[in-house]
Amino acid sequence: MATKIRTHLMFDGTAEEAMSFYVGLFPMSEVIDVSHYDAGENKGKIHHAFFTLSGREFICIDTPIKHDFGFTPAISIFVDCESQEELERVYSALAEGGEIFMPLDNYGFSKRFGWVSDRFGVSWQLNLP
Repeated sequence: MATKIRTHLMFDGTAEEAMSFYVGLFPMSEVIDVSHYDAGENKGKIHHAFFTLSGREFICIDTPIKHDFGFTPAISIFVDCESQEELERVYSALAEGGEIFMPLDNYGFSKRFGWVSDRFGVSWQLNLP
């Protein structure tokens, strides 16, 4: 088996909502497999889920353990958008209920770039190359 590298996102009860939201935002995206906790405090929450965003594989879970940390903008999902329309649509959707670090603009290194943390705390850098 070849080495496989995927992004793993750990949520605190919102994994299914986040995964569905992300899959709906990007073309060529789908939920591959989902398993839920069937007992205990996390019953019905995601134990493991595998999904793709524009063909790239991701894993997400709802953690059964409460942690004193969450997502940080030090790690971001970087997206090169195909058009300005796509960039603006995705940026607006991700920014809603989240936090804007850099509004959409020309920062010199890109025609149009924006950086947000979505309502789940995941950091996204969106670029129009």
